[in-house]
Amino acid sequence: MLKQLYIRNFTLIERLDMTFREGFSVITGETGAGKSIILGAIGLLKGQRADSKLIKRGADKCVIEAHFDLSRYGMEAFFIDNDVEYDPDDCIVRREITASGKSRAFVNDTPVPLSVLKELGEQLIDVHSQHQNLLLGTQDFQMEVVDIIADDRHLINDYRAAFDKYRLKQYQLDEMRRQIENNKANADFLQYQYDELSAASLVEDEQKELEALSNQMSHYEDIKTALYQADNALSGEGNGVTENLRTAINALHSIESVMPKAGELASRMDADYIDLKDIADEVEAQLDNVDFDPKRLDNINDRLDKIYSLEKKYHLDTVEQLIHMRDTLRKQLENIENGDGDLRILEGEVEKTHKEAEAKAATLSEARHKAARKIEKEISQRLVSLGMPNIQFVICLTSTDLTPSGADKVAYMFSANKNVPLQPAAQVASGGEIARLMLSLKAMISGAVKLPTIIFDEIDTGVSGKIAERMAEIMCEMGNNERQVISITHLPQIAAMGATHYKVFKEDKDDVTVSTMTMLSAEDRVREIAQMLSGSDISEAAINNAKALLKYK
Repeated sequence: MLKQLYIRNFTLIERLDMTFREGFSVITGETGAGKSIILGAIGLLKGQRADSKLIKRGADKCVIEAHFDLSRYGMEAFFIDNDVEYDPDDCIVRREITASGKSRAFVNDTPVPLSVLKELGEQLIDVHSQHQNLLLGTQDFQMEVVDIIADDRHLINDYRAAFDKYRLKQYQLDEMRRQIENNKANADFLQYQYDELSAASLVEDEQKELEALSNQMSHYEDIKTALYQADNALSGEGNGVTENLRTAINALHSIESVMPKAGELASRMDADYIDLKDIADEVEAQLDNVDFDPKRLDNINDRLDKIYSLEKKYHLDTVEQLIHMRDTLRKQLENIENGDGDLRILEGEVEKTHKEAEAKAATLSEARHKAARKIEKEISQRLVSLGMPNIQFVICLTSTDLTPSGADKVAYMFSANKNVPLQPAAQVASGGEIARLMLSLKAMISGAVKLPTIIFDEIDTGVSGKIAERMAEIMCEMGNNERQVISITHLPQIAAMGATHYKVFKEDKDDVTVSTMTMLSAEDRVREIAQMLSGSDISEAAINNAKALLKYK
């Protein structure tokens, strides 16, 4: 629950430090006194968008800070998941806005993204303002109420997993159909391309080898001349390197008996001779093998021209890429040929996942129907006690095609009078009837969700007298059920029911007007409620009426 609210330099509020109590509290004040400003500050703590224009004139920063007691609400998992320190007895939420427009959010002095602040705020405070009555006409809100009472989160998760699986298979089926249709439309062209590439009998690394051969044969004369010169230098009669080396070796061996060092040198030269002789033989063999065949060169160049032509045609750079394209084309042609069979298999998978999703949706619908009957019964009972004896309230759930939220369409049907047919509640209910219906729904939801703090902003619009008193009793019941309920009201019947009473008012301070808030004493409450009853001139009768409403002794 909200224990303390601190506001500094926010619009007309210079400084406000207010303590709140558990149970049912009320806030009163004249129109324009600043109640909406306080709600705006709380909205910022719930992650609403910040604007530097909200900063009080002349200030460089505004700060809004709230302290919460979370000890009865089991929220530790949220703090662990978001790596924020958990203090159940004093959770501090703070928002700071600078004049430059920069906004920062903190939870227990840990900086957090606005998304985390918003998620936490939704679990801490529910603010019900008059515009939220418009939610009654939306499918999302109506179904959310049903799901909350059904406590069907696990069923929704199971259904969504099955639905997502079905949607994925359906997407794959649609893509396969599209691909098959495209392939069939292009089948002749694909076959032509495949036949052309297949007829080329492409081989990996072929292009590199052919280019090397073409280059070599194009330089035949240079190669022949160089090999001849090398062979003559190595093996030529009388001046060949190998013959001269052999002569040197023999000469050294001839004197090794008288000069051992000569034998060592000869032995070293023997190894060199063997290597050099082997090289000379290889050069001679290459010379014998070098031959120029113009026809073969033409064949090689023709083959290269074919490869280059295919690469240019298909905008590719290598034979390997052409081979990959050929193989891809083959697979596409095989898919066209086998596509109907694959299509039937995937159609079966789609049908299977669709049935699984339908089964999950049926289970979810059953839970929703049970919850709808429960809501109808409780809301009708509450509305009767709120002065609507002839109330008819029915939740119509009808089947639809599968959607991300299930296979149900919901409509809240309403009639407040005898012999008047049921019609959509948002269309036919008056302002006062809508207020009572929304209060009843909120009371029911709060019991299921266990929200720590609920703030009603003038939910009593359109009601008065005994009905207002009964609405106050409902809010009291909610406040006595381990939650904190705060009602901003203009009705004395509701104001008198609060266990704690706060007043918002404006006052002149120096040369500016500021809004402030105070907790009223017992005597101040009497005067405030008397003023609400009679206006600015408080009569003795109004004082007595106020005391009666307060059960003053």
